[in-house]
Amino acid sequence: MKKITVLGAGMVGRAMALDLAPNFAITAADLNPAALTWLNQKNPAITTVQADLSDAAVLQKLIAGADLVLSAVPGFMGFKTLKTILEAGKNVVDISFFPENSLDLDVLAKAKGLTALVDIGVAPGMDNIFLGYWNERMKITSFECLVGGLPKARKWPFQYKAPFSPADVIEEYTRPARYVENFNLVTREALSDPELLEFEGVGTLESFNTDGLRSIIFTMPHIPNMKEKTLRYPGHIEYVRVLRETGFFSTEPVEIGGQMVSPLALSSKLLFKEWKLGDTEPELTVMRVTLQGEQNGQPKTVVYHLHDEYDPATQTSSMARTTGYTATGAVNMYFEGLFQEKGVFPPELVGKHAECTNYLLKYLEKRNIRYQLEEK
Repeated sequence: MKKITVLGAGMVGRAMALDLAPNFAITAADLNPAALTWLNQKNPAITTVQADLSDAAVLQKLIAGADLVLSAVPGFMGFKTLKTILEAGKNVVDISFFPENSLDLDVLAKAKGLTALVDIGVAPGMDNIFLGYWNERMKITSFECLVGGLPKARKWPFQYKAPFSPADVIEEYTRPARYVENFNLVTREALSDPELLEFEGVGTLESFNTDGLRSIIFTMPHIPNMKEKTLRYPGHIEYVRVLRETGFFSTEPVEIGGQMVSPLALSSKLLFKEWKLGDTEPELTVMRVTLQGEQNGQPKTVVYHLHDEYDPATQTSSMARTTGYTATGAVNMYFEGLFQEKGVFPPELVGKHAECTNYLLKYLEKRNIRYQLEEK
């Protein structure tokens, strides 16, 4: 039986560990003992290890016996973790949302003869997969991804809950957003260009710029217009902008009563209770991916719709399902030999292969995650 080490046992990490456990020998590692205890109670066959994954020496020892590593660490430590995994000579599937360019590690991965599938989640992830697939079949002139994870119950003031760290959410709200317009790379502040849009089954949502294009800025330079925007309930971004502009997300310490305090650390602590998604709290994931261009000399539009909700049967959040099961699908796809190229590969370079795209869609469908395709 192949051995897989899962780094991170948060909502997404544990969903992945449980999904893979029937067919692989799983070791799950996290610093939080409560997360590991929860996972062990769900499936005692999973080996759990409490470990500081930011310590390279600890990490190398932890993954020494693994046939593949599945990384779901927080974004701020994602790039360093990926580099350590590759230096240790391990193939890897990675869903950590780090700001650095993963393609900078391509030379290392190739030199080691390794496969690294990165950003294999929902978005980034499946949206890139679709882009890579259709890029082989039509001339694309426009790519747009609208995506968001939302609680079903709208609680004032933020009307938002997250299945992952508030620090990672805040990163989305502070990292400058890049998009491509008429072949030009445009950088705007996050939360800019708000639009009200309608989504079936949800109603009106607000979209705004976030830095979600990531690798496709570099891998798809021939597409003149590309944009990713995040979705929230109307009103959310106004409260977040107030916090950001007031300095609550600053990393520069301020003195309070003789103590130096990080505004970001304090904000993350306070927002944790506001934004933490309960283990059995209903939520949903909404995504709309639109590709426009031409095929065989005729105008063509392709739209993928996703509406997925919390699964009460498995007590798994939609964001954990849609993100995590895409990654576990990629793990199975790798071990079944569908993708064996060496180097660092973001999803669009995987999706170009029809057999890989179809495999992931079928894998997700078996878990009741369905993308509706509309062609015009």
